[in-house]
Amino acid sequence: MTTTLKIDFVSDVSCPWCAIGLKSLDQALANIGDEAAVSMHFQPFELNPNMGPEGQDIVEHLSEKYGSTPSQQEQAREMIRARGAEVGFDFAMGKRSRIYNTFDAHRLLHWAELEGKQKELKEALFGAYFTKGDDPSSHEVLLRVVGEVGLDVDVATEVLQANRYADEVREREQFFQRHGINSVPAVIINERHLISGGQPAAVFEKALREIMAQAA
Repeated sequence: MTTTLKIDFVSDVSCPWCAIGLKSLDQALANIGDEAAVSMHFQPFELNPNMGPEGQDIVEHLSEKYGSTPSQQEQAREMIRARGAEVGFDFAMGKRSRIYNTFDAHRLLHWAELEGKQKELKEALFGAYFTKGDDPSSHEVLLRVVGEVGLDVDVATEVLQANRYADEVREREQFFQRHGINSVPAVIINERHLISGGQPAAVFEKALREIMAQAA
């Protein structure tokens, strides 16, 4: 018997644990295989909604936001790099020195879902920021990534320039915040069950199988 799983993956493209969580979730779903019919939807969340267009130095930003010291940040980066390597994601920490606004990336992700390529764009945006060190607020970068995943660059240009889907993205952000989502990744199954954080694949698989058993 096949169980239907609707997965809302609430995340930001500048969240390293979201990149790790997606890789782990993919591994869990691969283990489950055709026991589940899965539809995945990437929902917007901005870690830094008030970030200016110039961005901010990452060490300075994390010190201000969390009070962490440079040595604590270095330890955290190494843990993230190691966890990424375990799931097959390359964090090139030396290439990423700033935090940026990601609202335009979320607008393009909303559009990409309508075009049937949301997951491809999401993964490519993770790679652009965390592996290549690119600026995910740059329209030049965003349009390059759009082209790399086979989406129409001309349409994407119009989406960016006309501020399309801004209201839709704000509505989705506010919806999940009203329902208690204040950290990411937040993985919501069938609009009922929440799995928080960039969990290992085994944790995701166990939780998903429990949800599937309840639905049977």
